[in-house]
Amino acid sequence: MAFTSRPRGHFNPRFRKEQQQEHRTNHMIRVPQVRLVGDNVEPGIYSTAEAQKIAEEQGLDLVEISPNADPPVCKVIDYNKFLYEKKRKEKDMKAKSKASEVKEIRFTPNTDDHDFEFKSKHAINFLKQGNKVKAYVQFRGRAIMFKERGELLLLKFAERLMEAGTLEGMPKLEGKRMFAIFAPKGQKKKA
Repeated sequence: MAFTSRPRGHFNPRFRKEQQQEHRTNHMIRVPQVRLVGDNVEPGIYSTAEAQKIAEEQGLDLVEISPNADPPVCKVIDYNKFLYEKKRKEKDMKAKSKASEVKEIRFTPNTDDHDFEFKSKHAINFLKQGNKVKAYVQFRGRAIMFKERGELLLLKFAERLMEAGTLEGMPKLEGKRMFAIFAPKGQKKKA
């Protein structure tokens, strides 16, 4: 028995483009009727062929905007311009919704007043920019015996930041670090 390879199908570039598109357009819309909207179009329910004809007459595309509606909603627009506008809106939204960062400020149990004031000013700036601040006291060696000093230092720090931020919880000890987290004033506390 001789084995001959046959081509499985011919290459159809239009089919490949259909698979990559986000919305169905023009000939890809295969429902009997659609709700038509758009500029220079009388809104209403049309047969799909009639809607495609209206789009062709205007030199635009028929784009399925809401496929789950009954009947599906289609709009007469330039599809490439529509995609461009959509990407631009998404980019603007992403730029506006900047994720807040957690800035860390480190103390030791013996931090002097000048360092304390300097670090407090930085923390206030971070909070005003909308970032969270994680302040911690690092205990080294036998300094862990002075846990009370670390707690008092963090509570003093919380008092200093009262106008710019709120303390999310009492200072906690984890290993050789005691930390407290501060959120910007506008942000609500997380329980």
